[in-house]
Amino acid sequence: MTEKTVRWGIIGPGSIAKAFRGGVNASQHGVLAAIATRSPDRPGLQDTFPEARIVNGYDALLADPEIDAVYIAVPHTGHAEWAIKAAEAGKHVLVEKPLALSAHEADAVFHAHRKAGTFAGEAFMYRLHPQTAKIIELIQSGVIGQVRMIQSSFGFSMGKFQPQHRLFASELAGGGIMDVGCYPVSMARLLAGIAVGKPFADPVKVAGTATLNAEGTDDWAAATLTFEGGIVAQVSCAVMANLDNVLRIHGSEGRIEVPDFWFAGGNRDQGLGRIDIIKGGKTETISVNETAHVYSFEAEAASLAILAGKQEFGAPGMSWGDTLGNLRVLDKWRADAGMEFSIETPQVRTRTLDNRPLGPNTGVIPKRSIPGLDKPASAVALGFEDFKTFASGAILLDAFWERGGNIFDTAFIYGGGYTEKLFGQWQKSRGVREQAVVIGKGAHSPLVYPDVIAKQLTQSLDRLQTDYVDVYFMHRDNTDVPVGEFVDAMDAEVKAGRIRGPFGGSNWTKERMDAAIAYAQANGKTAPQALSNNFALAEMLDPIWGGCVTAATPDFKQWLVDRQVTNFSWSSQARGFFTDLAGRDKRDNEELVRVWYNEQNFGRRDRAIELGKQLGHSPIHIALAYVLAQSFPSVPLIGPRRLVELEDSLKAFEIKLTPEHVSWLEQG
Repeated sequence: MTEKTVRWGIIGPGSIAKAFRGGVNASQHGVLAAIATRSPDRPGLQDTFPEARIVNGYDALLADPEIDAVYIAVPHTGHAEWAIKAAEAGKHVLVEKPLALSAHEADAVFHAHRKAGTFAGEAFMYRLHPQTAKIIELIQSGVIGQVRMIQSSFGFSMGKFQPQHRLFASELAGGGIMDVGCYPVSMARLLAGIAVGKPFADPVKVAGTATLNAEGTDDWAAATLTFEGGIVAQVSCAVMANLDNVLRIHGSEGRIEVPDFWFAGGNRDQGLGRIDIIKGGKTETISVNETAHVYSFEAEAASLAILAGKQEFGAPGMSWGDTLGNLRVLDKWRADAGMEFSIETPQVRTRTLDNRPLGPNTGVIPKRSIPGLDKPASAVALGFEDFKTFASGAILLDAFWERGGNIFDTAFIYGGGYTEKLFGQWQKSRGVREQAVVIGKGAHSPLVYPDVIAKQLTQSLDRLQTDYVDVYFMHRDNTDVPVGEFVDAMDAEVKAGRIRGPFGGSNWTKERMDAAIAYAQANGKTAPQALSNNFALAEMLDPIWGGCVTAATPDFKQWLVDRQVTNFSWSSQARGFFTDLAGRDKRDNEELVRVWYNEQNFGRRDRAIELGKQLGHSPIHIALAYVLAQSFPSVPLIGPRRLVELEDSLKAFEIKLTPEHVSWLEQG
C-alpha cells in the first residue's frame, strides 16, 4: 500500500465482482491488482479482468504481499469464513452484502478485525452514492415535515424455481430476505435514524412473514419495522415477484418517492439519480446528475478509510453497529418466517465459522482437578442460555473450547430446555463428549421434590444426547422435604451411572449441606461434594431471584474452606457491579442497587479499581481473579454473549492474586 493507493484483490469472479472492478477502476485511491479463483484456466477470465493478476485459490490471495485489501464476492455462506481468514492474514476487507448470515456471525467477523487492526465494511453501494446523501439532506431540511412512514422494496422474478441456484438453495443461504431484503431494511433504518438526528436507528419491534419454497427459502417476503417515536417502515423483497422497487418516505407535509432507488435509477454502471418531492398535489423532480460508476463511491470510501487507518465506514456507510443492527432485523424476520438454512444446522455445521475443524482443548484457561470428578476440568465454566440457534451458540462454544474451557453449565429449565438441546447438538457434531464436563441441574421451583430428579434428568440426557452428566445440582432446595430423600434420589442416579461426578445443591445453605453430608455418611450413600451458590467479591445483599443463596458471607466462605467443597459460582462478577454500570451516584439500575449497593461492597469495588490500575487491568478482571484465587475449589461460571466478552473475561488469567491481595480486597 502506497500513501495514496490501496491495492485490491477480489475473491470470487462472479457478476458482482465485475461491478466492483468497474468501481475500483473509477475510484481515485484504489487499484485492482489481482483476482482469486479456484478455476484459473476458466475461459474469458483474463478478458473480464484484464488489469488483474489471476491468482489460483483464495488462500493464495490472502498470502499475497502485494494485496492490501480484499473484496469478498463469494456466495453468502462464504462471507464470514473469508472475512475472518482475511483478518488473520492482516488484510482489510469489503464484504458484499449481507456481511454474514446472522448478527452473531458478523460480530465474530468484527472481533477478528478488531484484534487484527484491519478495516472491515459491508458493501451496500447505495449508501455511499450521492443520491443517498441528497435524500438525507432533504429529510434534514424538513421539506416533507416529520417522517412518519417508510415503504421500501427490492424484488425481481427469476421466473422459474431452480433449487440448486444460489438464490433458492438452502445450503447457499438463498431467498429474498438475505439477497435483497437487506437493502430496504438498511434504508429504513438509515432514514428512521436521520429523522431523529442519528446515523441510523434500530427498530423496537419487527414482525415479518414470508412465502417459502421447497428449499425452505423465501420466494417473497415482507416485514413491518416499528421505531421509537412512532415511525413505521414497511419493507418487502422477492426473487419470484417483480416489485415496484420505489422508495417512499411519507412525512407530515408531503412525501418523497425515489424510483429504482438501489441503482440510482440506472444500472450497475451508472445512475443519474431521480428524486420526486410530492407536496400539495404537485411534484418537483430533482436529480444529483451523477455520471460516475455506481460502485466507485463505495470503493473510494473504503480505500480512503483504509488509508486513514480506520476500521469501519463512517456514516452513511455501514458502520459495524449499523451492520449488526441490520442483521438483527434479518434474524428476526427469518425467525418469524420459520426459516433456518441447512448450512446453519448441526448436521452440516460441524466445523468452526471460518471452516476449520474444531481445534484442541488447550489455551489460556488452565485445567484443575475437582474432587469427585475423574477428568481434568477448566478453571471456569461457560453458561450460554441466551442463544436461540445452533449456529449462533456454536460460535461461542467453539471459541470457549479452543481457549481451554471444557465445563458447560446447562439446566433443565434454561430456555425451556433449549440450552441442553443446543449443547447436545454441539457436542455430538464436534465429537467432544468424553472430554467435556457437563453440569446438569434439575428440580427448580416449584417442582423441588425428590421424584422430579429422575424424571427431569431423563429428559435432560435425551436433549444433551448423552447417557450421563458429569456434575449434577438440584436447582433449588425445599426444606419441607427431609434432606435424606433428596440425597437418596441423587445417590440412585450415581449408582445408575447417570451422574458420574460430584453432585449437590444450587442455592443451598451450609446447614442444609451439612445435614445432607451427615445423612449420606450415616446411611452408606454418596455424599454431596459440590455446591453452586453465588460467590463474588461483592456480597449479595438481597436475592437476585427467589430462593437464591450467596456463599460470599465470611461464615459461608470459612465453611467452604473447612469442608473443601467445590463451589461453582454463578454471577461470579456481580452482574455489572464492577463495571461502569455501577457507582455510588448511579441508581437507575434497580437490580444493581437492590442486590449489591452498600458501603462494604463499594469499598471492595474501590479497592478492585485501585488494584486493577496497579496491575494494568480493569476491576471486572480483578473481581473474576478473586473468585479464582480462593483457598477452596472455586469454579466461576461466566456468561459471555459475544467473543469480545469471552476474550475480556479470560484476561483474569493474566492476574495472579496472592492471599494478601485477597485479604486486602475483602477488608482493606
